[in-house]
Amino acid sequence: MKVDLHIHTSYSDGVFSPEKIVDTAIDVGLEAIAITDHDNVLSYDIALKYAKNKPIEIIPGVEINTLYKGYEVHILGYYMDLNNSDFQKLIKTQQQARIKQTKEIINLLAKKEGIKIAYDSITKQVAEGGSIGRPHIAKAITNAGGTSSVIEAYNKFINDNSPVYVQRKTVSPFDAVEVIYDAGGIPVFAHPYDVDIAEQLMKEMMNFGLRGIEAYHRKHSPAIIEYFSTLAEKYGLIITGGSDFHAPNPNNGNIILGKNFVPEWIYDELVKEKKRMDLAE
Repeated sequence: MKVDLHIHTSYSDGVFSPEKIVDTAIDVGLEAIAITDHDNVLSYDIALKYAKNKPIEIIPGVEINTLYKGYEVHILGYYMDLNNSDFQKLIKTQQQARIKQTKEIINLLAKKEGIKIAYDSITKQVAEGGSIGRPHIAKAITNAGGTSSVIEAYNKFINDNSPVYVQRKTVSPFDAVEVIYDAGGIPVFAHPYDVDIAEQLMKEMMNFGLRGIEAYHRKHSPAIIEYFSTLAEKYGLIITGGSDFHAPNPNNGNIILGKNFVPEWIYDELVKEKKRMDLAE
C-alpha cells in the first residue's frame, strides 16, 4: 500500500484544493492519503466525497500546531472521531488563536511600520473557514508593498525578534495529544528533528497518549530516519511518514506529493494500531 500521511491543502497553507490533492495522489500511484491541514479538518469530507468510487483511501487526519518552552511542536492525529466534542473544542480554540494573532499583527504593522493590510487580504488566501497563519500574513505584507518578497517579510516581520510579531497562544502539545487520543485517534509527533529536545518531550507526551513518531519526512536524512525509528522501537511507538506536501517543487517543476519514500508497512502499522486502540476501549 503506497501512502502519504502528511499533506496540506488550500484549507491551511497548501496550494491545492482537496479534490486536486486526490487526483494528484492517484496520478502518482498513492493508494491511501491523510490530509493533515493545520488546526482544521474541513478538507476531509470534501476529499472523502470526491474520492468515492476512486482507487484511493482517505484517512482522517489533522496537524495541531502547539508551543512548548519556545519550541514549535506539531502533533499529527489520525483516525480520531472528528465530531468528538473535545476535539471540536480544540479546533475552535486553535482557530480563535490564529484570528487573534493575525489581527494583532495587522494592528502593529500599521502602527509601527506604516504597512496597512486588510484582514480579508489574508483570509482570502485560504479556502473558506481554513486556517490562516504566518505564510498568509507574509504574502499579504508583500502584496501591500511592505517588502519585496515573502522571504523578506519573514526576515523582517514574522519572527520573535520583530516588534510587530505576536506569538500565537496555542494549546500545549500534551493537550493536543490527549484530546486526539481521547477522541479515538492516533497522536503522532510530527517532524521531530525540528525539536532538539525531541526524546525528552516524546517521553513526556507518552504519558498523555502519544502513539507514534513521524520518522519519514522530506527533511529527514536516512540517518535521521534511522535515529527516530530506533527511538520509536525503544519506546514502543509506531512509525509514520509523509511528504508534508504544500505545493509543487518550484526548483524542478515536479510534484513531490508521494515522492518521499514511505515504506508500505507504515500503513499496516497505522491500521493495526487503530484496531489495537479500539479493542482496548
